[in-house]
Amino acid sequence: MTRTASPSPLVLGPMLRYVGETEATVWVETSGPAAVTVEADGRDWRAPTFSVKDHHYALVVVDGLEPGGEWEYAVRVGDERVWPEPESTFPPPRIRTIDRTQPTRLLFGSCRTTVPHDREGNRTHGVDALRTLALALGRGEEAWPDLIAFLGDQVYADETSEAMREFIASRRSLDEAPGEEIKDYEEYAHLYWLAWHDEANRWLLSTVPSCMIFDDHDIRDDWNTSWGWHQEINRTPWWHERLMGGLASYWVYQHIGNLSPGLLAEDEIFAKVLAATGDELDLTQAVLDLARRVDRHPEVYRWSFRRDLGDSRLVVVDSRAARVLEPERRSMLDPDEMSWLDEQLAGDVEHLLIGTSLPFLLPPGLHDLEAIDEVLATGVHGRLVAHGAEKVRRTVDLEHWAAFNGGFAEVFEMVMEVARGERGGAPANVVFLSGDVHNSYVAEVVEVVDARPHVGARSRVLQAVCSPIRNPMPRGLRVMMSLFARGLVRPMCAIAGRSKRVPDPAYPWRVTDGPWFDNCLAELTVQGRDLAIVWRGGEVRDGDDAHPVLTTVASVRLPAGA
Repeated sequence: MTRTASPSPLVLGPMLRYVGETEATVWVETSGPAAVTVEADGRDWRAPTFSVKDHHYALVVVDGLEPGGEWEYAVRVGDERVWPEPESTFPPPRIRTIDRTQPTRLLFGSCRTTVPHDREGNRTHGVDALRTLALALGRGEEAWPDLIAFLGDQVYADETSEAMREFIASRRSLDEAPGEEIKDYEEYAHLYWLAWHDEANRWLLSTVPSCMIFDDHDIRDDWNTSWGWHQEINRTPWWHERLMGGLASYWVYQHIGNLSPGLLAEDEIFAKVLAATGDELDLTQAVLDLARRVDRHPEVYRWSFRRDLGDSRLVVVDSRAARVLEPERRSMLDPDEMSWLDEQLAGDVEHLLIGTSLPFLLPPGLHDLEAIDEVLATGVHGRLVAHGAEKVRRTVDLEHWAAFNGGFAEVFEMVMEVARGERGGAPANVVFLSGDVHNSYVAEVVEVVDARPHVGARSRVLQAVCSPIRNPMPRGLRVMMSLFARGLVRPMCAIAGRSKRVPDPAYPWRVTDGPWFDNCLAELTVQGRDLAIVWRGGEVRDGDDAHPVLTTVASVRLPAGA
């Protein structure tokens, strides 16, 4: 099936994106200019399409709803009802507004490649955990989640599938740079269609709210790893068009759905859509200009966002585009982004959840290795050592928070202030939610390690990782990485301890559960002041590759802090 094969004017979606207590947003891509209408509860809400590069989109704001309500909804493009599809075997899509009296149920994960859901696809990439959950929800076998947080690598622009390569070859030679990788906005649009058009996943995204943040593969592996990487990639003849297409399509397909209606009205680009009258508004130049400005000056636009979920607050941080890369002042976040995060990290909420695509707390040995590599790459031991450290950094992806230690230490102190109750009432838990590393685990800040004093936290401070949704690490590499992480703890700690240049983290932590390497999607459930997290994957039984069943990879119960 191709994008043009269906006679329906609905190309992709609908996707239920933002949902609050009284309002929601529904995103669609259409085949041409149109008015898009969402119908629910005997009412309707309408929005005109806007275009980018001859593709047509609408984001419909559904407002005036009751808190804690639930309504089936339908979508019309022009006068044609396009969703739900008449022959669909899935239940009708629903909008469920937030009920602050009910406990939060949040799904999260990252890293999902797009290959067919047949025997060969399952053999090479494993079962899609997202699709497996969609099938279980469609059968009424699972409790309904409040939100799915996709924490990076929603699409792989640098590792394309056979279907994507066929589309690229229909437009240009694969011998033309960047070869089998995504080149421009048109190819990104097809990449998103491939990722989200499967019937089960499409239904799931139409009825469960979602939020998203990019990671490197959404643009390219190692995106913004270092100043050296930045200089080298900008010397290639194809990079500028790739980055412009990647950021522009991210704004359309992922970012605007993260924003509440109030923030959409304040957004410099989407405000043009809300103010438009008459013919369809062409936003091509506006979003490409935004991408150019963001590349040169990240502080001009914020990709980070916040969701309030009743008993929980979710703060999702851009840990890719807002980096400071100059060697003398490296930080994961530029000053403007750091200031924004400082404002969001406050107490007076039961559970504070911090989404960042890259794990904040790596296994301690890996953390020290990245911190050591960052120091060596500055040239303190000569140019040759610096060159080697930079090569290692890119080869084995030593570019997490530990490799931007200044920003790591600053954010860690903010979090511990929240946990000590210095920024309002201390939450029961402060939890980093992350992906990226193709394994899942839990780590926790601990009160005492050897002779270290108590850290004084009243909240539990945790890291929960879920990766991949569908892109498993090869089995041989799993064993090596597991042993490597454990074996690094003492030697890296000893090396770091002897170096005055490698900073010692102010607060100790340890991995308490994991790692697990299965394809999975994590579900965090609030249970009063406690939390429970279950990682679930899919399994093919009786040779039925099209209908995998849910399996439990791991489960952890996390009692509240003091």
